[in-house]
Amino acid sequence: MIALLSRRRFGPLFFTQALGAANDNLFKNALMLMLTFGTGLLPWDDKSLTVNIAAGLFILPFLLFSASAGHLADSMDKAKLIRRIKLAEIVIMGVAVLALWQQQYLWLLGLLFLMGAQSAFFGPVKYAILPQLLSPKELISGNAWVEMGTFVAILLGTIAGGLVVGLEQMLLWLALGLLALAVLGYVSACLIPPAPASPGAAPFRFQPWQQTKAMVRIGHENRTLFLSLMAISWFWFLGAGYLTQFPTFAKDSLGGDNTVVTALLVAFSVGVALGSLLCERLSGGQVELGLVPIGSLGLTLFGLDLAFAPPAQLGSELLGIGAYLAQPYGWRVLIDLGLIGVFGGLFIVPLYALLQQRAKESERARVIAANNVMNALFMVASAGFGILFLSVMSLSIPQYFAVLALMNAVVALYVYKQLPEFVLRLCIWLLSHSFYRVRSRGLDNIPREGAALLVCNHVSFVDALLIAGACRRPVRFVMDKGIFNTPGLNWLFRTAKTIPICSQKADPVIFEQAFARIEQELKDGEVVCIFPEGKLTRDGNINSFRPGVEKILASTPVPVVPMALRGLWGSFFSHQGKGAFKPGKGRFWSKVELVAEPALAGAEVKAEALETQVRALRGDWA
Repeated sequence: MIALLSRRRFGPLFFTQALGAANDNLFKNALMLMLTFGTGLLPWDDKSLTVNIAAGLFILPFLLFSASAGHLADSMDKAKLIRRIKLAEIVIMGVAVLALWQQQYLWLLGLLFLMGAQSAFFGPVKYAILPQLLSPKELISGNAWVEMGTFVAILLGTIAGGLVVGLEQMLLWLALGLLALAVLGYVSACLIPPAPASPGAAPFRFQPWQQTKAMVRIGHENRTLFLSLMAISWFWFLGAGYLTQFPTFAKDSLGGDNTVVTALLVAFSVGVALGSLLCERLSGGQVELGLVPIGSLGLTLFGLDLAFAPPAQLGSELLGIGAYLAQPYGWRVLIDLGLIGVFGGLFIVPLYALLQQRAKESERARVIAANNVMNALFMVASAGFGILFLSVMSLSIPQYFAVLALMNAVVALYVYKQLPEFVLRLCIWLLSHSFYRVRSRGLDNIPREGAALLVCNHVSFVDALLIAGACRRPVRFVMDKGIFNTPGLNWLFRTAKTIPICSQKADPVIFEQAFARIEQELKDGEVVCIFPEGKLTRDGNINSFRPGVEKILASTPVPVVPMALRGLWGSFFSHQGKGAFKPGKGRFWSKVELVAEPALAGAEVKAEALETQVRALRGDWA
């Protein structure tokens, strides 16, 4: 994974986005501290008004320009666009330095709007370029690094903004920092390799309102993408809810000073960074949606524990970080925040990768732009909820954190009910990381787009789940009705849109319905998997292939990919010995391999030849 940073197709992009995030937060935090603790710098003296105006100026461009930014990123070379955006950053920082020396703080507030605009244009292209620079197996790693780099950069920029304001030569060091980060970001951007415009993208025109409407339409067209956008935006709602309250939480609930606030920020940010990297390790090089429910569960559990961690009573003096850590609750709060960050990383990284993987190439940047708009709206809503619960309803900060944790559970249940694919992938991931150790080879032979028919030997009750876990594309399985109706597994098979089948003699209606559904799924461009033996093996040997495969291909002659499961015979869910599911038999943690060969032309495939090929592919390792 670390090797990815040394490659030109990713390393320069990583450092470009990290330097930009650090510069944003150095400028924003330093300006907020100067305006908060300075006097007479603005025509008004209301510090709360100043903070809200500044926050609004930075986030407003995401609402105004994200749609146009997504359209622009789809319509031109993304590497060239990034370089132009970074040049704009140098100009903005140059004007900021001039405004600092002239003490023109209204200018600086205006420049905060321009920095937000620059970030709004960079956001869509940053994520949309990844699938062009990385292979599908590297996509989850790239997203993990980007999320990790973003949060670490935000942390370092925020801390640096606080430190530089306390220096004697504040203006000099702040000016040098802003210009240095901007210039280094441009130099890094110059090393990003070309990434041509998305095929079929329309020429760019600056029409924010029309482009926003088109962006919303694109976001709604695919229900999976739309619910993923909602889930990502919810994470930013949750994150904003925590981060905004850190200063008050540290002072009023923990009895800590500003060093404790920094420690809370460090714990959360480092947690997200570690969770992002852990996600890559657990995903096995593919977009693993099964980690998303695990992430949401951790967010709720440790959010609730955080709510109950603060003490009932506090001392009269604020504690520095050393004295704070000596308290019984000190480490508990930091660990809770760190784990909230870790599970947040597990939650958000697969969702970003899902957006990039399933969005149409010609619309990918606009889908990311829709995500940015929704993120901004949810963060604004988070501020509104904070005012409602803390000011209007007079809840304490810990009580508010408990409300956030419970709201997270409700939102998660809603999303998973509407999109059960997440739960299905969780069950598959748990199965393949508990009962089995699954390796795959040759799955690149499955077409990335369009219809395909997979044929495989049938060894156990969980063959479909293991194949589904290994394949990147969703697969529609044709399965014996008896297995389809297995208690405890039936809801999984229905969620995966499995097609039940039986012999024509047993039930001619179900038999014909199955073939009609298979034909329709293939015409819709889906991947369908069949087990041509028609039943589970009872002795470990491959049974004769039935002619149903020829019936399928006669009406829809799509590419056929021969596959074989190896090492599954004798495991808990196979029929060896006492039979499947029987106590005291069957291996756990079995080594299993799924192998595939290049696709065959469907019009030429015969069942007997397929059987011979699958037998050879499986070999002696049953």
